[in-house]
Amino acid sequence: MVDQVPSIPNWPAFAREVIEATVRHGDPGRVPAPAGGDLPFSGVFVTLKKRGRLRGCMGTLDASQPLAEAVRHAAEASALQDWRFEPVRAAELPELSIEVSILSAPFPMRSLDDLQLGTHGIIVQRGPARGLFLPQVAREHGMDKETLLSRCCAEKAHLPPDAWRDPDTEVLLFTAQVFTE
Repeated sequence: MVDQVPSIPNWPAFAREVIEATVRHGDPGRVPAPAGGDLPFSGVFVTLKKRGRLRGCMGTLDASQPLAEAVRHAAEASALQDWRFEPVRAAELPELSIEVSILSAPFPMRSLDDLQLGTHGIIVQRGPARGLFLPQVAREHGMDKETLLSRCCAEKAHLPPDAWRDPDTEVLLFTAQVFTE
């Protein structure tokens, strides 16, 4: 008897189907959730690129829903709700590349040495302010550790750039399984 290895859904293909159903028909729920793939996760982000440039990136840190539903909501939000971009149009769909990042549980950064660029993503939070950069952001933008932390504070959490140095600011690290088309 041969043991069956559970298959991992093709998350980018699922996200693409959701985005196409959303953009063309306004109904992301028409795409059935893939079987399997009940990976433990702490968050999900879907990144859209058009000709190699960011076209949308949205996600959630809410792991109370099934993973497929988190991917569905992140895909829909990336296509329609990223405030930095106009909603995706049907004519753009063939030009999009899709990446799905499934986040591990975050853990506190105790020192700058804990942060491994390209391996760890960061969450910076103080009070209600919170910002996040995925692990691939540092590599894609050639950032060093301090620049990554400062830009996350300023651009994502809307805190002063050096807020990550403040003991009242919590910096969390996480890893991500990244699935690309």
